[in-house]
Amino acid sequence: MDGMEIEKYAIGQSVARGEDPRLLTGGGRFTDDVIADNAAIGYLLRSPYAHADLRGLDLAAALAAPGVLAILTLSDLEAAGFGTLQNKIPLEGRGGAAMIKPARPSLAADRVRYQGEPIALVVAESLAEARDAAELIELDAEPRAAVTDPRAAGEAAAAQLHDSAPANLCVDWEHGDGDAVDAAFAAAAHISRLEIENNRIVINPMEPRAALAEYDAGEDRFTLHVGSQGVFGLRNSVAGDILNVDREKLRVRTYDVGGSFGMKSAPYPEYGPLLLAAKRIGRPVRWRDDRSDSFLADQHGRGSVVEASMAFDAEGKVLAARVIGHANVGAYVSQTGPMMTTRNILRNFPSLYRLPLLYIRTYCRFTNTGPIAAYRGAGRPESNYYVERLMDTAAREMGLDRIELRRRNMLTPGEIPFKAVSGMTYDSGDFPAVLSDALARADWDGFAARQAEAAGRGKLRGLGLACYLEATGAPSTEMGGIRFDEDGGVTITSGTQNYGQGHSAPFAQILSSTLSIPFPLIRLAQGDSDALLAGGGTGGSKSMITGGGAILEAAEQVVEKGRHLAASALEAAVEDIGFEDGAFRILGTDRAITVMALAARLREDGLGGAQEKDALDVALTHEPAPSTFPNGCHVAEVEIDPDTGVTRVVRYIVVDDFYQSTLMSTRGWIPLLADF
Repeated sequence: MDGMEIEKYAIGQSVARGEDPRLLTGGGRFTDDVIADNAAIGYLLRSPYAHADLRGLDLAAALAAPGVLAILTLSDLEAAGFGTLQNKIPLEGRGGAAMIKPARPSLAADRVRYQGEPIALVVAESLAEARDAAELIELDAEPRAAVTDPRAAGEAAAAQLHDSAPANLCVDWEHGDGDAVDAAFAAAAHISRLEIENNRIVINPMEPRAALAEYDAGEDRFTLHVGSQGVFGLRNSVAGDILNVDREKLRVRTYDVGGSFGMKSAPYPEYGPLLLAAKRIGRPVRWRDDRSDSFLADQHGRGSVVEASMAFDAEGKVLAARVIGHANVGAYVSQTGPMMTTRNILRNFPSLYRLPLLYIRTYCRFTNTGPIAAYRGAGRPESNYYVERLMDTAAREMGLDRIELRRRNMLTPGEIPFKAVSGMTYDSGDFPAVLSDALARADWDGFAARQAEAAGRGKLRGLGLACYLEATGAPSTEMGGIRFDEDGGVTITSGTQNYGQGHSAPFAQILSSTLSIPFPLIRLAQGDSDALLAGGGTGGSKSMITGGGAILEAAEQVVEKGRHLAASALEAAVEDIGFEDGAFRILGTDRAITVMALAARLREDGLGGAQEKDALDVALTHEPAPSTFPNGCHVAEVEIDPDTGVTRVVRYIVVDDFYQSTLMSTRGWIPLLADF
């Protein structure tokens, strides 16, 4: 690949997404597109009650209905030795108290605790027959009082969901020195206080959740085709927690994914019953959720109320902050549980300001609602919202300019690296420069004239801004694989999962820039647990940190292996072989062989020796760099018609800094790929 081509596809250049031509021309392959001969159809009977005792199920009429092949309840799962869905977050409460994690079976037992909780799986020849049969199941239930608000859930008269969780308390979590914060507040010249609600959000991706379950009796092995954010972790959880089998007994496949944003990362109750049904009837079982059922059964996002306050001295310098939260975890603890309203608030609330003291206390309570889990930033947007609202409120209350108040408290480049009150160390960033750039691009100083002009037309004109800093998701071990294929192409294997981000182009840019491999020849393989050594999946804005870092490390190994192979091909000593611009060269000479030519020689004749065709291939596990801290500033200008309330966004300016100094210092600059 010549220099112009290298530059065209270099890291940081704008390159078209590799997935789009196929997706835009109808070539996508989503879970419901997977073909399986003789597949039966599954349908879930879900609870119509938010809270009720289950006294019994009469399945007789449903079992006798046309087309019905099987009906599974909790007793079938227990007889098969299945386990329950698990929370994976080791979170402790005040004084080291354990987080309460009531068992969450895949199908309800003697009580239902939220509307939409699955009770039975009906398997039939067609969806219509499965639906009809589900309506014939006689459900003997005694409704109970329900509670849906996390604050009300702690009251003495509130309905109790679990005997193991008095006052519906999942965990009472705190961080920081409360006494020191109290003292700072007592000495403050001004305190700003806000009550902020982040309401529960239904996650509504373009592709509803779906699954295809298969069982191979000869191999005693399951296969689950399902939309996910990473097959490796999902395989481990479903196999180890639900099926109670060795990991090798389950294969998980993910293809194209029509949106996820956190919701398709963890196991769901449907997966275990579907896999057992496939084994029972000896046929594949297909299931796709209805949109209306998804609103009830998919995990939800947000769902918290906080009392946030910030103390300032007479000069407007922040002295301390306090966040008291009431978080709704739903009827059960999801796999990520209360992480969003506890640790992620701590990691992100300090933002890009010089905050000396922070106290956080979060009461996480069970309610008769669907479980809450990670969604669209999972605590990071909330944290930045809290602190920016407090900055605006304090400036207004203290009679200070809102930009000036931010500048007085904003960290400067000379203070970095900076250990924040969260315990995390910011390793890069020029926050004042980003703010200044955003204000200049938004013509902040010219707003008064535009506001006056709008008033002359009878319109209201408003201007707002928000700065932010996010601590990206904690990195996880990732696979880096590079394979030189028989057809002359090169395949990257990664444990990340594209569910809309467009991984193929930026990952290919890394490999192309590092090894000078022609960009069009590079493919990306994801979504097959059998092909992976590790994989943290995609989430928490870490794909480029983990997946990109793994590709870089794998490329380094390709170079090291290639030096030895090139020495054989060029009949030289290994120590005399260098690598530059995609070619292995005898130092000080013009004798060289490109990495692609070396791979071709291996396929053709093994370099005339005992080398295998795949001698240049690499598959490794990568331990990534620590969390990164993307930051930026958003400025929005709107115009409102006071007569109609119609609001028009006049301009929206964003300046982001996604620089990652850890990767730069070790392997070269890489732009972060955000996982939303």
